[in-house]
Amino acid sequence: MKILNFGSCNIDYVYSLDHIVEVGETEMGDKLEVFSGGKGLNQSIATARAGAEIYHAGCIGFDGDMLLDVMSESGVNTSLIKRVDSKNGHAIIQVSAKGENSIFLYAGSNAAVTRDYVDSVLERFERGDILLLQNEISQVEYIVERAYEMGMSVILNPSPINETIYKIDFNMLEYLILNEVEARAITGLDTPDECIGYLCSKYPKLKVMLTLGADGCVFSDGKEKYYQPIFKAEAVDTTAAGDTFTGYFVAELSRGKDIPTVLKTASMASAIAVSRMGAAPSIPEFTEVYERLEKGE
Repeated sequence: MKILNFGSCNIDYVYSLDHIVEVGETEMGDKLEVFSGGKGLNQSIATARAGAEIYHAGCIGFDGDMLLDVMSESGVNTSLIKRVDSKNGHAIIQVSAKGENSIFLYAGSNAAVTRDYVDSVLERFERGDILLLQNEISQVEYIVERAYEMGMSVILNPSPINETIYKIDFNMLEYLILNEVEARAITGLDTPDECIGYLCSKYPKLKVMLTLGADGCVFSDGKEKYYQPIFKAEAVDTTAAGDTFTGYFVAELSRGKDIPTVLKTASMASAIAVSRMGAAPSIPEFTEVYERLEKGE
């Protein structure tokens, strides 16, 4: 079984501020830092640091060399990445003194994914392989359809929410990993239980992984439901918390771990990530995660 992440590669410009800027407000920043990022890149690095072999596919621009370097150094297979003649995708991230964040994305090279490129990548995989997707690149709907036709196990993190998400047939997905904001946007409902009930009822084969922020996370396959509380940590930067969770979730899943173990490991990894600055740099190695779990921290 192989794991493919078809996702974004961003350069993150992180501004540290007292609070998130409101409409019409101007605020002086305390610090600017530049990191590698993008939900796709972060999730690939998290999966690799969780000890799983993962291939990353996607497009980088003429200024994206640092992204290739950080993925390779983390153990991600970058042989399927395509270089295009455009500026790389990037994010403008505000991080408040409380560790909250607000993010603006510029697609750049991430919008250069074509159907021909998708076909050339997917032909290297087969039935039963895992495909991980987010919504920061072009051709997401087509990728889902082709992977489903091939019999791949499709895992979607529907972020950011836009019109593309509503065009995807969730019957083609095996797992949906999302947060409360995304769940409400997709279902039109309010509470986590309502959102999960709706999704599992409308898509009987779908397994829903819903993260709840400070309230932990809950998983349901429509028959059984599992809840995992958070591991307490001092939040410094929550930017990569969800991506770290997703990467560890996919890695543990690929190793055949049971859902309670998967949730516990992914939650610990996420707790470690929020205690550090940056996106990719904050993602822990699996040895640290397992050591903390063994110590009961």
